[in-house]
Amino acid sequence: MTRFQRLAFATVITTVLLVTVGVIVRATGSGMGCPDWPLCNGQLIPSETDYKPWLEWIHRFIAMIIGFEILGLVFLAFRDHSSRRSITVPTVISVVLVLFQAYLGKETVRLNNSGDSVLAHLSTAMALLGVLVFVWVRSRYPANAGGPGASQRFTLLAVLAAAATYALLLFGANVTANNAGLVFPDWPLMNGSINPAAPTGADAVVRGLFAIHALHRYVAAVVALIVWATALVAWRTQRHRPGVRRLAIWFGVIFTIQVGVGALQVFTLMAPWARTLHVAFGAVAWTLGSALAFTSYYEARLAGGVGNAETQNASAPSTGSKGGTIRAYVALTKPRIIELLLVTTIPAMVLATRDLPGMNVPEWFRLAFWTLITGTLAAGAANAINQYLDRDIDLLMSRTRKRPLPANDVSPENALVFGIVLAIISVALMAWFVNLLSAFLTLLAIAFYVFVYTLMLKRTTPQNIVIGGAAGALPPVIGWAAVTGRVEIPALLLFAVVFYWTPPHFWALALRIRKDYEAASIPMLPVVRGVPETTRQIGLYTILLVAISLVFFAVAKMGMVYLGAAVVLGGLFMWRAYALWRQGSSPEGSLAQSIRLYRFSISYLTLLFAAVMVDTLVVVRLA
Repeated sequence: MTRFQRLAFATVITTVLLVTVGVIVRATGSGMGCPDWPLCNGQLIPSETDYKPWLEWIHRFIAMIIGFEILGLVFLAFRDHSSRRSITVPTVISVVLVLFQAYLGKETVRLNNSGDSVLAHLSTAMALLGVLVFVWVRSRYPANAGGPGASQRFTLLAVLAAAATYALLLFGANVTANNAGLVFPDWPLMNGSINPAAPTGADAVVRGLFAIHALHRYVAAVVALIVWATALVAWRTQRHRPGVRRLAIWFGVIFTIQVGVGALQVFTLMAPWARTLHVAFGAVAWTLGSALAFTSYYEARLAGGVGNAETQNASAPSTGSKGGTIRAYVALTKPRIIELLLVTTIPAMVLATRDLPGMNVPEWFRLAFWTLITGTLAAGAANAINQYLDRDIDLLMSRTRKRPLPANDVSPENALVFGIVLAIISVALMAWFVNLLSAFLTLLAIAFYVFVYTLMLKRTTPQNIVIGGAAGALPPVIGWAAVTGRVEIPALLLFAVVFYWTPPHFWALALRIRKDYEAASIPMLPVVRGVPETTRQIGLYTILLVAISLVFFAVAKMGMVYLGAAVVLGGLFMWRAYALWRQGSSPEGSLAQSIRLYRFSISYLTLLFAAVMVDTLVVVRLA
């Protein structure tokens, strides 16, 4: 191990220690033991006999040590690895983060350990820890670590598990920041239920505390499944990479211990030692998860395997102008699909605002702006990763042959990194500028599209688009959560509208390009079941779609504007679906009708959600 590697590893350990001591400070109420900063009661070293000033001083002292360690990393990075930007740049970023962390520490003292300042302080510490882990992992591999490399599919799963763990830490910190740790005295149930309700007559503050704690447990359950699945997949598929396998198994073990300690927090009534261990194990789990993701990436790059199916089309991208390169990366995000997803987001936000009369217009526009920006980045990330995973079949289909990867405008590895970075940025911005629930739903939408649809369903079952359509149906739920911080029945019904709209919309397109799917051996419904069965299924799903749109009218208490639009648009959709079904035995006739239905389906969704927005605004104005 080189001196740089030793220092990087030591800095990672010290940062975990800092987080642990920080929790002790918080759990014992020692945060204001030194009410001034950077001194402690006007002294460099506290003279009091009380333990609280000493705990806070130790916390600050460890932070100072980390600052010097990071400065040492920067010095050694430019001295020993000056030609490796993958090392020098992250070390500089770590300097920025540690300075920002020091500023947040100062603000935490000034704000008397307010919940928001503590949450920001912890999230930045975890981000710094992730950067330091990357620096350590990267330094263990040669500068020219890889050409095209082997499959990065496991890396994608490891990235998801690490990102989900980070999100869970933020949800947990939010519980602590709002003193909601003992809202429910039992575990794993909450007041004996998996869907607890606030006491009758409870005010908004109490209802908020119930929601904060319940969300933490729901998110923990989802993240646990992701982490355990990652460990299981590593155990079964990573025997040839023992380092990756060990990291994944330890990741699963430490996460499981953290879950157990989380239960102990409830049983011990939030004893300081239980709180400390819970966050400490959380920090270690995040360290192992991020190390797993980075290690898996570089191990795959070193693995080679250029000749196998996973690495075909991995040659260097064709050279071109900067404008051409930018256009290629934009094409990776599939902008036309993103437009359709965002059409469903804003109306959901407008409808959700109807029940929040206290929300002012500037705040609403701020939330709408960041929700659209982050939603665009998230959808682009999912589409870019999808094109990385589907690059072999895209080459076989005439409709997709000119996409950036088959056309060799972007290398597969760059496309993958681009998608992952976009995903991280989108979720981080959503968490920072909107709220944690919307950010987690955004992460789940990306994960569902990449793992459930692209990896698990698309090449294995004709029901791929039915189940996989859930990813595209999440934007209205995300929009609702962005405004309210909750997921409620009207949002779920809007999800159902998009969910049932997706099969007839996509199958109409699949009828048109079924020869492409045959060439690529993709089991789309028209390929597996034939045209007549596909047109029948389109008709059945259309009926369900129209029924759900009318149920939404009653449940969401919509007005006549929406009802008129739902009836007229639904009637036209069913009429076109019926016309397509009647032409099901005629290939030429079904092709013409499928094109008409596909185009109308886009107008249907756009106009129906526009009606939601107009109806809401008219009702609000008349009220």
